[in-house]
Amino acid sequence: MTNPETIVLIGHGMVGQRYLEALTERGVTGRTHRIVVLCEEPRPAYDRVHLTSYFGGSSAEDLSLTPAGFMAEHGIELHLGDPAEAIDRAARTVTARSGLVVRYDTLVLATGSYPFVPPVPGKDAPGCFVYRTIEDLLAIEAYAQGRTQGAVVGGGLLGLEAAGALQGLGLGTRIVEFAPRLMPVQVDEGGGAALLRTIESMGLTVHTGVGTQEVVTGPDGSVSGMKLSDGSTVDTELVVFSAGVRPRDGLARDAGLAVGERGGIVVDERCRTSDPRVYAIGECALAADGRVYGLVAPGYEMAQTAADDLAGGREERTFNGADLSTKLKLLGVDVASFGDAHGVAEGCLDVVYSDSRSGVYKKLVIGADGTLLGGVLVGDADAYGLLRPLTGSVPPAAPEQLVLPAGIGGPAALGPASLPDDAVICSCHNVTKKAITDCATLPEVKKCTKAGTGCGSCVKVIGQLLPPAGDRGLCGCFPHSRAELYEIVRTLRQTSFAALLDSHGRPEARGGDGCEVCKPAVGSIIASLAPTIGAAGYVLAGEQAALQDTNDHFLANMQRNGSYSVVPRIPGGEITPEKLIVIGEVARDFGLYTKITGGQRIDLFGARVDQLPRIWARLVDAGFESGHAYGKALRTVKSCVGQTWCRYGVQDSVRMAIDLELRYRGLRAPHKLKSAVSGCARECAEAQSKDFGVIATANGWNLYVGGNGGATPRHADLLAQDLSDTELVRLIDRFLMFYIRNADRLERTSTWLERLEGGLGHLRDVIVHDSLGLCDELESMMSDHVAHYRDEWAETLDDPDRLRRFVSFVNAPGAPDPSVKFVPERDQVKPDLALLDIRPAAARPLEGSSVR
Repeated sequence: MTNPETIVLIGHGMVGQRYLEALTERGVTGRTHRIVVLCEEPRPAYDRVHLTSYFGGSSAEDLSLTPAGFMAEHGIELHLGDPAEAIDRAARTVTARSGLVVRYDTLVLATGSYPFVPPVPGKDAPGCFVYRTIEDLLAIEAYAQGRTQGAVVGGGLLGLEAAGALQGLGLGTRIVEFAPRLMPVQVDEGGGAALLRTIESMGLTVHTGVGTQEVVTGPDGSVSGMKLSDGSTVDTELVVFSAGVRPRDGLARDAGLAVGERGGIVVDERCRTSDPRVYAIGECALAADGRVYGLVAPGYEMAQTAADDLAGGREERTFNGADLSTKLKLLGVDVASFGDAHGVAEGCLDVVYSDSRSGVYKKLVIGADGTLLGGVLVGDADAYGLLRPLTGSVPPAAPEQLVLPAGIGGPAALGPASLPDDAVICSCHNVTKKAITDCATLPEVKKCTKAGTGCGSCVKVIGQLLPPAGDRGLCGCFPHSRAELYEIVRTLRQTSFAALLDSHGRPEARGGDGCEVCKPAVGSIIASLAPTIGAAGYVLAGEQAALQDTNDHFLANMQRNGSYSVVPRIPGGEITPEKLIVIGEVARDFGLYTKITGGQRIDLFGARVDQLPRIWARLVDAGFESGHAYGKALRTVKSCVGQTWCRYGVQDSVRMAIDLELRYRGLRAPHKLKSAVSGCARECAEAQSKDFGVIATANGWNLYVGGNGGATPRHADLLAQDLSDTELVRLIDRFLMFYIRNADRLERTSTWLERLEGGLGHLRDVIVHDSLGLCDELESMMSDHVAHYRDEWAETLDDPDRLRRFVSFVNAPGAPDPSVKFVPERDQVKPDLALLDIRPAAARPLEGSSVR
């Protein structure tokens, strides 16, 4: 094609990127057209819905919505930091800030919206910000350093997000909302009251029913306070305006396109403007129903409608309005609204459940004929995924059963099976139940329908709609999952793998030796329950020794050349000069490679198996113990220097890290456990990327759970705030024991939490509110672990029989393994790569490893 038609897209936000994806799905790419994108921001499209997660540790790359290589693969020209400045409809050209002029055949405006800043004196003073882009967040973060007080003007969705961000930066935070309640668009008076109580309990100050009259400035011209409409004055050093948005329609106005009286580019049901060659989609568009939609789901529908129209759509897609249902987590509080949330329909009735103690408020709006018209959920929105698709129909259960909590009449026995096939499960991408059930797995659903890739509120229901994964047995030897085996071992006080296999294994596996899957898994279960069931706590005692893999078998990590690493525990990263000297001397005397790790420990690499006891003896004599780097157990509790040294610290993070590491050392789990304690919201210890992380506040400690780094990083979720030392330890005890009890083999806390039915809300109910009555038992089991802890290195050194296993060759106990060779590098040693094809004897299966 010598002169392909040109499509110009102005704006590359979430809706703009969805438009590009919709084009490519319909065969419109750089091979059929010239596609040019003019983007104002210096980065491609990113997730504004989860913008606040940037302050929680997510990077700009984590928030990106543009797959790597997408533009190049589809031949799309993306111009970053080069916004459109003029449209000439007669010449059909767009001129960018750089001077670039592009002629178009089709023009798509996805210019979004801009934050509304009330015209109050002082609004432009240093210290005033809006909350819209990553650049805004970077500016807020930089300005907040060294300041103590912040305020947010606006108590809607973005306002509460901004307030959470300021609090996370360590600022005492106020919210000023002109309406009589928070989130006035989404929730009613009762929901607003419940939300207010919960947010104030988090230490934020809320002013409702008042406006901002003036931003007060100090002698240097920067923000020093605010005057409110009730005559009061509040102290603040930083103000974030989040008082709503307005459509960015300036380009369209200047180009002579029709614009609504209150703003927004007028479009028809196919998203065409008053010029048929020009489309408008997303927050800049005034839809055919007379509304400007400020949510991403309607924007996505507009994007697909416009793409269909341009591509000669495979279906008669039109946009005549959209579902305004929303489900969000604001400051850790679930908030959802759907349908006629405010009950404006004639003759409608309300069914309300309110529990001010737990901050839960649920309201359903029911029509005179029993039809579910809408609802509001605050504090507990687990039912949202089922209730929203039922809107417009008569639910299969009484309305009161849909709002009552378990134990006092609810919840009703509703499930995804009760939903009709045409029920929309994913409102972000308008995906029905039928489209989801035509798929077999969640990855297939996401790939084929994009359901679950937007706000994520539908993922739980999608999981319930998909077929079971099949046999959930641990392996070919056991028909039971790891969690089920844990309960069997705990209840029957079973300390023998052989007996467990004989009594609960698959018929064909009974009388056998087990496999490399179930043996270490059951060994871990028995070790984690050892004090409770009366088993030997030492992992190499008796039958336990035959259940361990190579690393646990030698209490050290095997490295690539058959040597081992030795990792002593250094709680909280704190170490005395004397102990540092001992580590240096041991490394020197045994010729070991030394490395300071990201977990604040010193690893010693290159030890032969026969050297391990001698190395341990030196370290144990100096006061060290095993760091359990070889086991599925607690590894480290990392810390910053905290209040003791750091001028930003608000709590003693080192002391807390040491206390936690010494408490949970040796705790066997389905997977390794990592933790960290940060002394302030600057988060230098990276606590929110850990299985359980702790961040200091001025009022105590915030506890985060379910995070991890690695190949698939996950940001941890906030479980509880402003805890005392005692409350913090109690909740961690419960969390760890509940995880160990229920997780699958080799399942990280992050994966387990995402799989856990009810997710974080259920976890909070269980371990904070004791909804299952398990907490006393979980705490008791952790107390047993703490009371019975023994260092595995010291235990080994005290038993001559156990020491006999630490030889390279059984028939030549004193001979070193000749295959373990090293070469010098940077004044240390590294494995001799030329010999790595020789498998060391210690890596081969041990003779007589059967448990019988």
